Amino acid sequence: MYKNNVISLIARSYSKKHLKRPKIINKAVEDVGKSLSNKGFLRSHKPYDAPADAVEKVHSICSTLQIPNKNEYKLNNLEEKFKFLEACFASFNHGVPNSQVHEVQTIGDVVDFYQRSVNTTVPYEAFKNMELPENLHIQYEYLRFHPDTDTKFGGKSAFPKSSTLVTGIKYREKYAGHIAKRSWP
Repeated sequence: MYKNNVISLIARSYSKKHLKRPKIINKAVEDVGKSLSNKGFLRSHKPYDAPADAVEKVHSICSTLQIPNKNEYKLNNLEEKFKFLEACFASFNHGVPNSQVHEVQTIGDVVDFYQRSVNTTVPYEAFKNMELPENLHIQYEYLRFHPDTDTKFGGKSAFPKSSTLVTGIKYREKYAGHIAKRSWP
């Protein structure tokens, strides 16, 4: 019995079956990837406006580093790729994020990257610059209830035993919190 368990344990540790992911997990990962690509998420990127002469700048960097400036040329040598991307960063003041370096394989990929502008405006903030339909109104600076400053209802709350706590560091200075009085200890 013990010998069979040891043999199966050894077989499992050398087997490659456990490396294969089930199709359900692959599907879930793909769905999350599609969701993130559609919606995006907040990341700390600097805004970047693509210059009109991005193609010419990349090709001049290629000629400076003695790399063929054909869009199909593959950057297989890691040292060459590093020097090329470093020169592009110095020229454009915008670098390829670590998460995308593996996607940049040819000179054409680099040209495509530097031709894309990076917009860091959050969709919520973008609504401020859009013309909204008449029946839609977004209140950007919302009101918080505080019994000392509320004039509409004379300081009376719809939830008299509920406190209004401001937990965010950013909004502590902007909004005052309120601790409700309790009738029992």
